[in-house]
Amino acid sequence: MTPPVTTSAPVTPLTPTLQRVAQHLVGGLTPEEIATQTRLSAVTVRQYIRDIRESLHCPPRCKPPVIVHHLLAARQVATPPADRPAPKLGPDQLLLLRAVAEHSDPRDIAIAAKLAPADQRAALDQLLTDTVAQNPTHLVILAHGWKLLPAQPTQRGGSQ
Repeated sequence: MTPPVTTSAPVTPLTPTLQRVAQHLVGGLTPEEIATQTRLSAVTVRQYIRDIRESLHCPPRCKPPVIVHHLLAARQVATPPADRPAPKLGPDQLLLLRAVAEHSDPRDIAIAAKLAPADQRAALDQLLTDTVAQNPTHLVILAHGWKLLPAQPTQRGGSQ
């Protein structure tokens, strides 16, 4: 007997307005910074980000690194070019990198990275230092530029 194949729903292409907001997210801006730069209200930007999540089939409360990963993996916006070569990362760091891109909850990140939950923060801080990333969202942006993340996000349960 062949196991059933699960497929995810196709990503809904973003409208031009949502693409502009998505490009700002992939540029590393926070929702507040996007509101300031675009002269949109913070409420409008938050709604647009919710619309982007829905279009990408992301969980309702996923964090920006997960949204950015989905945007780049689904090729809804262009991947920024890497401004420097990829650092040498070990298998454990690559696993953590992928976990950060696919999960929002620190416990889920720890489990996916095969870390003790108490060790997750220190491991992430070290990964940010090693990659010279400003924050987890910047880390995901850099990782896509370095082609260290898969072309399509993994479809999993949990807190993506």
